[in-house]
Formats: sequence, C-alpha cells, structure tokens
Amino acid sequence: MIKSLVAYGWIGVQILIGYNLIFPMLLYFFYRLFRKKESPYTLMISEADYGIIVTAYEQTSHLPLVVESLLALNYSNFIIYIVADRCDISTLSFSDKRVVLLRPEEDLMSNVRSHFYAINNFIRKHERLTIIDSDNLVDPAYLNELNIYFDQGYVAVQGPRMPKNLNTTYACLDAARDIYYHFYDGKILFGLGSSATLAGSGMAFTTNLYIECLEKYANLSGAGFDKVLQAEIVKRDIQIAFAEHAIVYDEKTTHSEQLVSQRARWINTWFRYFTYGFSLIKKGILNFSINQFLFGITLLRPPLFMFIILSAICLFADIFIHPFYCILWLAAFFIFIAGFYLALLKSNTNKQIYKSLAGIPLFMFHQVASLLKIKKVKANIATRHFQVPVSKN
Repeated sequence: MIKSLVAYGWIGVQILIGYNLIFPMLLYFFYRLFRKKESPYTLMISEADYGIIVTAYEQTSHLPLVVESLLALNYSNFIIYIVADRCDISTLSFSDKRVVLLRPEEDLMSNVRSHFYAINNFIRKHERLTIIDSDNLVDPAYLNELNIYFDQGYVAVQGPRMPKNLNTTYACLDAARDIYYHFYDGKILFGLGSSATLAGSGMAFTTNLYIECLEKYANLSGAGFDKVLQAEIVKRDIQIAFAEHAIVYDEKTTHSEQLVSQRARWINTWFRYFTYGFSLIKKGILNFSINQFLFGITLLRPPLFMFIILSAICLFADIFIHPFYCILWLAAFFIFIAGFYLALLKSNTNKQIYKSLAGIPLFMFHQVASLLKIKKVKANIATRHFQVPVSKN
C-alpha cells in the first residue's frame, strides 16, 4: 500500500513539474485554433490625456535620455512626472513645461509609494497613466499604440519591453527570456481571451483603475508591485490587453553580479506572490472565466530555470526508477525547446540573441546562485545599472 502511494506520489510530482515544459506549446496550439479576432480600429480624433510616471531610485544618469525619448513621442497630450527617490537632482534640469521633477523629502523606497506620490502631485486629472522605468526609452508611437486598445474599451494595457542593449551574452540571454515571456504570457494569453502579464514598466491603465487596485497597498515595499496589481485587475475579471507595437526599450543585465542581484529579487517575488494563482483559478472555475482561469495557471508557473532544473532532476532519477518515463521527459524537453525557438522565430529576433544561446548553462548557473541569495535580498526597488547611457536614436 505504502509502495503504491509513493509510486503515485512520484508520478504526481513529475506531472506538476513536467507540465511546465509543454504548457506554452499547448497554449499556442489552442491559440491557433481559437484565438479571438482583432476588432477593426477606428482612429479617435481627440488625444486622451496621459500622466507618464518615471520612477528613479538613487541613480539619475539615464533620466535625460528617458525624458528626451518621451518628449519625442508622436503625441501632445501628456505630462511627464519624474519621481527621483533618494536621488541627487542638483544636476538635473528640464526646460520643457511638460516635465515635472519631483524629489520626495522622505525616502519612499517603493514603486507603489513613488507612483502615488506622482499621482498626488498631478497638475491636472489625467485620464490615463503609464509607468516607465528610469532606464527605458520609448518608441515614438508608444502612446498611439496604447490608445488602440484603450479606445476598444480596455482599461489596462501592457506593451513589450525590447532590448536597448545587446552588448554582452548576459544581455542577449536576458532579452531572449523577455521575448519568450512576451510571446506566451503576452500575445498568446491575450489572444486566448486571458490577460497579458505585467512587466513592471511599459504598461498603462486608466488612473481610476490603478488607484482602485493599489490604494490599499500604498505602503507595499520592495519589488513585486506588478504581481499584486495584475492579480487585483484579473480578480475583477478585467482583461489586460497586450499591445504588440507599444514598444519600450529596456536595459538588459550586462554583469553577472547585476544578474544575480536582479534575479534574487525576482525569485523572492515569485515565492511571495505565486499563491495568487490558486484564488484566480478558483474564481475562474466559479465564474466560468477563461481570463481568470488561464491567468491563475500562469501565475503558478515557477521561473524558467527552476522548472528546467527540476525537470532534469526528474529525468535523471527516472533512469534508475522508471526508465520508460525518460522517453516522456525527453519528449517534453523537445517540445519546450521547440516552443522556445518558436517564440524567437515569431518575434523577429536579433541574430546576436541566437548566437548567445550557447551561454544558457552559465546563465542558469547564475540564476541558481540567485536562488541561494533570496533570503538575503534587499528590499530596494531598482537594478543597479553599469551600462553607459546611449540614445536609441
């Protein structure tokens, strides 16, 4: 009896781990069969009013280029709010009246507190807000592309974060990871009637929705505000749209220590918030909501390197326990690799990224190092940048 329970338990553990390898391709299969048709877009004559919130923590070197990029938008109805938390702003000066530089008297050390600090200092009541990191650059059509979805009735929109730099193997692999997630957790999920996952920047909301969802979390500290925000939005069965051409250029990690520090925060965040997935799955079943159900399943998925390593451990164990299962594991790995390449192929990926894939083992090693440091992770909210700021233009 005990032997049978152990055997069935081992099978259950392998299914819980292994489904992560094939889940993306399952999504893609159903996407090809059932994807919803895009509604024709009618261009609106008036421009919606945006508050663009740029958060900076300790570092300001990238801010002039961020502002330059935002002021070059093919759009006129916006105000830029820079929240320079714990920053020396003595060298910053912006002559354009559309730029509001805010230096909180007390250290905020929180994305949410910084966002609400900006909202509380809005010079007018903006209909929509969008969040940009201090190292981002934006495509000139960024706000116009967001409007396509807002004008269709969506109240939350996420765009892709494309690489601003591909100067190291780490940067290229970081970009490959983003491409994978934008494809499956953005385009495919949204196309199936669920929500795109939020990425921390390059996202926009009606101001009322943002306040409604995060007002009670105004003192949330550390990383992960986007995890809380997306859960609150989908909990209301509101669909987060994926705006494929609302592009933000994001600086990718270039140093191993930068990678370890960043991933330690991200892994810590997943452990803190993955349980939101259970409540959303439950709501999805009770409400017959594909939005909540699929999004809940997605939130339960561990970071890439974790389920790949766990799957490899299961494969190795089955050599001695159930050799036949090794065939199933190899098939699952093949499906995962095919799905990863599919995401790259469908995303017009730079050739440098393909060349960097040989460095995946070292990249994963550093992420394992990140896993060992999650208990020591600091609650700060920013990745320290080593890259010299370079204009996208």
